[in-house]
Amino acid sequence: MKKIIYHFVVLMVAILTGCASIVSKSMYAVNINSTPDGADITITDEVGNHVFTGKTPTVVTLKTKRGYFKGKDYNVTFKKSGYDSHSAVISRKVDGWYIYGNLLFGGLIGWLIVDPATGAMWKLEEDVSATLTSQTSSLNPEEQSLKIVHLEDVPEYLIEKMIPVK
Repeated sequence: MKKIIYHFVVLMVAILTGCASIVSKSMYAVNINSTPDGADITITDEVGNHVFTGKTPTVVTLKTKRGYFKGKDYNVTFKKSGYDSHSAVISRKVDGWYIYGNLLFGGLIGWLIVDPATGAMWKLEEDVSATLTSQTSSLNPEEQSLKIVHLEDVPEYLIEKMIPVK
């Protein structure tokens, strides 16, 4: 009798669970990097809700689910003084365990109920990086305009012509 109950419980667990819920996850640790390091980042979800603010490099844990059969996407904005701002999207994708795992293990319950309800049917990119572009200006001597630049960006032949302003 105990053997029958044991096999029944194992069978019910296999039938009533989704494969992606067993093997995959519904929250992902996302590595966020920038070149150069130290960029301010802001993460918002697809509806504009603020999720995270910090500096690169960092790791942020993000949810995959927005609702039943609805996954979340995120927008990351990178900002650093002296550099152009940059935006990146962290997109959700259907997890392979949801499709193929439920074909083998979870069945219809996994496809239609468990994995969509837990968010395990989705996965997120685990690495996001941005290369920020420096806001440099032209140092062409033929251009007649005022340019404000860092001293280390001034060519040697122009440094000799500089005069201090008091």
